[in-house]
Amino acid sequence: MMQIRKQPRILIFGAGVIGSTYAVKFIEAGLDVTLLARSNRLKTLKEKGLQYTDKGTVKSLNINVIDKLEEDDIYDFIFVPVRYDHAESALHAIKKNKSQTIVTMTNTSAGYSEWLNIVGDRLLPGFPSAGGQIVDGVLHSQFGPRIIQATMFGEINGQVTERVQALARLFRTARIPYTISKDMTGFQITHAVLQLALIRSLYVDHVRMDYLTAQSKETAHLITTSLKTYLRAAEKAGVNVSPSMFKVALKIPNGMMDFIFVKLLGTKLVKDVIFTDYADNAYSEIALLYTDFIDYLGQKGVNIDKK
Repeated sequence: MMQIRKQPRILIFGAGVIGSTYAVKFIEAGLDVTLLARSNRLKTLKEKGLQYTDKGTVKSLNINVIDKLEEDDIYDFIFVPVRYDHAESALHAIKKNKSQTIVTMTNTSAGYSEWLNIVGDRLLPGFPSAGGQIVDGVLHSQFGPRIIQATMFGEINGQVTERVQALARLFRTARIPYTISKDMTGFQITHAVLQLALIRSLYVDHVRMDYLTAQSKETAHLITTSLKTYLRAAEKAGVNVSPSMFKVALKIPNGMMDFIFVKLLGTKLVKDVIFTDYADNAYSEIALLYTDFIDYLGQKGVNIDKK
């Protein structure tokens, strides 16, 4: 007799851009989804449903919404799609809940030791591939091209466990491109390094430069030198730089890297992701990522000049 799998219960702990984007895909796939939201976002979701744009048309989905997670409200997967500077507080809010798999969908520049101290081996690190913004309660977002970044997840020890396979089935059901990583630590620190080099170079005294000013050779060169400095430091700290294209970047002449970044800064993708109010609001995340990266390096006996 064919074995029928029970439909997994999913909680998305946070109704921001990332959480809402995954919620839309999961609901459209017929999955059992609950969204935890607070304040005005909670009110909007209860009154109007989960509103989002699809090819220029505003649509709405009914969704289960809660504002508090009870200890005995058990889910197969709890996704935590929050900014890095909110991750620890979110995990503390989940700590007493009995659910066994907590998927963090956020940055880290220092590994997972602090998160493990909070939720233990229930932690399953992941990283999202979506971005956008919420305007007047309506979600405007999209998943990035698979060739650039699919949703990434994997056990810290690199093993492909039963829960990793179950999560992969979930994403296949929702038709969300994914990659199972065998080195989430290397991937996430490498990705954080790229963000630090790119975004920190666009701010002067905590104020972001305008879009046209950013497309200068001087800015591109600052990104190049910062990226190479951070990548070399990460390697010295024992981080496996991943994907391998970033190892190649260390060998590319600075002038060529500068040219690549000038072109990158002029793309619509960068404009839509970095030069938005959402990016400005996330500056505190970048600041904490940098501080924690420097501390992580110091613990490994690696020091770089702070800028």
